[in-house]
Amino acid sequence: MAIKLVSVSPAQEELIAKAIALGDRYTKRLGLLTPPAYEKAAEDGGLLVAVEAGEVIGYALFGLPKRSARIRLAHLCVAAEERGRGIAGRLVEGIKERHPQRLGIKVKCRRDYELSGMWRSLGFVPDGEVRGRGRDGEILDGWWLDLGHPDLFTEMESDALLVVTVDHGVFADLRGLTDTTGAEESRALEAGWMADLVELAYTPQLVHQIRDLTDTAERQHQQAALTGLSKLSPGSVAVEERTRELVQAAMQAIPGLSADPALLRGVRYVAETSCAGLQVLATRDPLLSSLTDVAWEVARVRIVSPSTVTLHVDELRQAQVYRPADLMGTEFRSAEVAPGAEDELVAFFEQSGGDDGSAFAERLRSLNEGAIAWRRELLRDGQGRPVALYAWSLDGRTLVVPVLRTASHPLEETLARQLLFLLKRLGRECGAEIVRISDPHPSEAARSAAGDDGFFEHDGGLVALLVNVCGTAAEVEAVAGGLARELAVDATVLDVGMPAEVTAVLERAWWPAKVIDSELPSFMVPIKPRWSTELFNVPAMLIARSDALGISREHVYYRSSQRRGESVPARLLWYVSDGNSTGEGQMVVGSSRLDEVLIDTPDTLFSKFEHLGVYGRAEVENAADASGHAMALRFSDTEIFPKPVTLRRLTSLARGRGLPWSPGSLISLSKISSELFQAVYQEGHRTT
Repeated sequence: MAIKLVSVSPAQEELIAKAIALGDRYTKRLGLLTPPAYEKAAEDGGLLVAVEAGEVIGYALFGLPKRSARIRLAHLCVAAEERGRGIAGRLVEGIKERHPQRLGIKVKCRRDYELSGMWRSLGFVPDGEVRGRGRDGEILDGWWLDLGHPDLFTEMESDALLVVTVDHGVFADLRGLTDTTGAEESRALEAGWMADLVELAYTPQLVHQIRDLTDTAERQHQQAALTGLSKLSPGSVAVEERTRELVQAAMQAIPGLSADPALLRGVRYVAETSCAGLQVLATRDPLLSSLTDVAWEVARVRIVSPSTVTLHVDELRQAQVYRPADLMGTEFRSAEVAPGAEDELVAFFEQSGGDDGSAFAERLRSLNEGAIAWRRELLRDGQGRPVALYAWSLDGRTLVVPVLRTASHPLEETLARQLLFLLKRLGRECGAEIVRISDPHPSEAARSAAGDDGFFEHDGGLVALLVNVCGTAAEVEAVAGGLARELAVDATVLDVGMPAEVTAVLERAWWPAKVIDSELPSFMVPIKPRWSTELFNVPAMLIARSDALGISREHVYYRSSQRRGESVPARLLWYVSDGNSTGEGQMVVGSSRLDEVLIDTPDTLFSKFEHLGVYGRAEVENAADASGHAMALRFSDTEIFPKPVTLRRLTSLARGRGLPWSPGSLISLSKISSELFQAVYQEGHRTT
């Protein structure tokens, strides 16, 4: 009988069970993956099976991350008795056919399995290597299969990294000499495909528990095994204070709970995780798990099971590492570096190679003494500590950045991402078409984030194109191609009707480019002045607000759950919806990129997106409709128009182009044509 490929849905329980059974035959090579992971993959569209005569003879299990255009292949499994029939190739082709808008497929495989010939035969090419976190410290080869989109896109993103602290129970599952019941769940954290996604860390409480073991062999073995995890050293004073807060809250929240040693051990894990600046703690301890609500309310730590980490690694990582809401209410201040202050900055910003200590200070001084008018900008936090440093000048049509550093700080990654966007905005305002970071040793946070914003290695630095065109693919390509030729790099060919996912990646890389004749949709979103002020400072507050929101690139907006054809990714135009009877005060104030749409209960949405937003729980509840659900729009990279587009002008732009639109459609979120988006966007940036 013919082999048939089936994209498994959650309702196809028999096929899921057969895929699990097949995978269980080869756990020594594939690594253990628990049944819920297969079910979650089916729910997310990431389980493809090869079926013959009603039996599953092979399957591919893969992830489709929301914040990446790559496909992450976790399992490619074919029954031993069916190998040699080309089933693996058909599964890979099936993934490509079903997700052509993705950039490519990434997979990691143990080198000692000697499967390089197979990966090459499937069209994959080597893509680096990483040491696994298994007991034998195996080497994992990276393999990449490009899906034929322009090469420029393939280096824009790096795999997310989630740092998870573990308690002694999970650590013993991973590193103990003896097997414990349920240890398989913890060992899934060490599966090869997780190696570049999850970093495991330990806090002092784990060391104390190992020291208290009475079995000498077990104790010494576990002590030696600590070297395989990252060590965290939170401040003891802060930990003690946080521990007291947690114990008090736990006693109030859980009747009958006693402050015995077991509770104190669990609470210290939470306190140490929080004070180390992390937000995810993995445990299988029922007592510790019972403190989930308390840990989140008091310490902003998510207590989760190991299986939850494997199922939701992308969501947990975003909640932990990228936390724009932490900037709310703080007072980040920017000012030029004063002459003579260079030596002070050496202690705050990392240097390396021949660019350290006095040499770094001298280089900063030289930027204030030459013929070029360099601007040296220093960002300080609310306590006055330097947290970011950059210098820039305009050289023709290139914004040159000889210094780009961030200091060690809980929000370093957030700051680094915003600085990259700030440099692009600055370049656009100055009329630049290229941003060149020539710093020989930019901060690691900035370097790791640069690929997401389209920066690429060039002549020893990092370069990004500023394609200031809102037009057709041909118009965008013409400008980008000219810049590419100036840099002597390959130009990229753009096509009419490019998939939305690819267009969104391109528009971020070549910001502020907008490719109008693509499949990326556009929507108009009405927003009340209160939230427009909170999120965008438009209309402006009478009293100057904190600059913290200006540092954030990602936010969330809530509305009723009624669908209006929303799709992701997309472009948004923000329309301030309240004004007087003549329409004054009603205007389109800016645009954003829509990254995610989620409908759920207010509690679920608030828990998921609290780290991004300005809304309180009660305000999210007010956004819910009669169904008890609300909609969250997660968006990023907002551009505030220099010239807001009034309601009167908006109406004129639509009618002048004969577009099907009326002011009445602004009552709720509505889809608009690409032509109207282009007209409004260009009007908002018009200078004459």
